[in-house]
Amino acid sequence: MLSRSLVRFSRRFEKHTVRGYVLDVGPLFFLLALVSDRIWYDGFECFRISDVSKLRPDPYGPFVEQALRARGEKWPGKPRISLKNIQELVLTAGRAFPLVAIHREKIDPDVCWIGRVVEVTPEIVRILELGPDAVWETMLEEYRLKEITHVNFGGDYENALYLVSGEPAKHRLPRPGRTRVKADQV
Repeated sequence: MLSRSLVRFSRRFEKHTVRGYVLDVGPLFFLLALVSDRIWYDGFECFRISDVSKLRPDPYGPFVEQALRARGEKWPGKPRISLKNIQELVLTAGRAFPLVAIHREKIDPDVCWIGRVVEVTPEIVRILELGPDAVWETMLEEYRLKEITHVNFGGDYENALYLVSGEPAKHRLPRPGRTRVKADQV
């Protein structure tokens, strides 16, 4: 059982520090309930353990926790996410949340790809992307799982995109699984 203490850490891909509560730890990734710089819960992020440095208790933890309580922020709890491997992480995040953001920071450190997880195989994830204008793309995109360095879901930005976009227009997509989905079925 992990203790509920606020932590702060650095990552090799980011200039700023990250703050939150570690909810679960797997062999390669850990799950964090993110606390934004504006002091509220802002979804969940999964980071590769090997990219993290300077993990320590947050020096401003007592202030942050008092502010969260004063604002009436509810403890987010641990979502049903498996950290067994990257395939399970992406698959279960796609089942639990309507949108998932993947980061491939070795490929492009300044970009994330947000969308609906449609298919996950041992090597790739296929997603129907949602643009920053909250408009669904028409073609599935695929990304190599081994390139993913960080995954997030349930945050303010993803929730805002989904509130504006709703479900994809043509068809309701199947729940994420290991079955193949052709782009013309979307």
